[in-house]
Amino acid sequence: MKLGFLGNGNMGYAILKGLTDRGVLSPAETGVYDPADAARERAQKLGSQIFDSEAALVAESEIVLAAVKPQYAKALFEKIGTAMKRKLLVSIVAGYDVAAIREALGEPDVRVLRVMPNTPAMVGAGVFGMDLHTDAKPEEKDAVADWLGSLGIVEWVDESLFPVVTGLSGGGPAYVAMFIEALADGGVKFGLRRDAALKIAAQTVYGSAKMILESGQHPAVVKDNVCSPAGTTIEGVQALEDGAFRSTVIRSVEKSTQKAMNLK
Repeated sequence: MKLGFLGNGNMGYAILKGLTDRGVLSPAETGVYDPADAARERAQKLGSQIFDSEAALVAESEIVLAAVKPQYAKALFEKIGTAMKRKLLVSIVAGYDVAAIREALGEPDVRVLRVMPNTPAMVGAGVFGMDLHTDAKPEEKDAVADWLGSLGIVEWVDESLFPVVTGLSGGGPAYVAMFIEALADGGVKFGLRRDAALKIAAQTVYGSAKMILESGQHPAVVKDNVCSPAGTTIEGVQALEDGAFRSTVIRSVEKSTQKAMNLK
């Protein structure tokens, strides 16, 4: 197999399903080990090979992706260390840095590539922060970047900045979802049906983000272009400024980043 998944929770499944749905990897090129029945069953429905142990999956995989919760990572890495010799381990475990991974593996001859994904990968619009200083082989880096790039965008960053990536893009979908909900609430307050308000709000956020990404314009330019003199939008902008909107968003990223710095 080209890619074996140790763990098939929400993020692991999102990556697996995205890769197979898009034909980037065939189901036969993927495999999964997960102790949970439901996780194994949904991987099996995609056509992935199912393994009954971590060691069995590692033995049959060219590249292994660790997708477990941080509290289970140390035990997992200790268990697979020897089996991973001369292989590439891709880790999406939040807060578990390369030094901690290597210490837990106890096997020096393992290449490690740390990745920080986010949940919009489920719909092919994710962000993947990837460790700029990985010791993965060039062809391995290219392969993983191509696979994950099919599910969103890839940004190579210094590992020291991973807590910031976690605070910004890892938590970002929650912050954006709250903003969409609040926009919709404003529409409902003035008579829109809830379903219509949610569609309008979500599409407005999606379209605005797409416009910024494709035009390359600074968000301030997009904002200024919408704010006509003495118009309706500048009134709304003032209300956001009165509520310290931008400062509050910055603070949310700050608090999330600080928490990510202390995850172990």
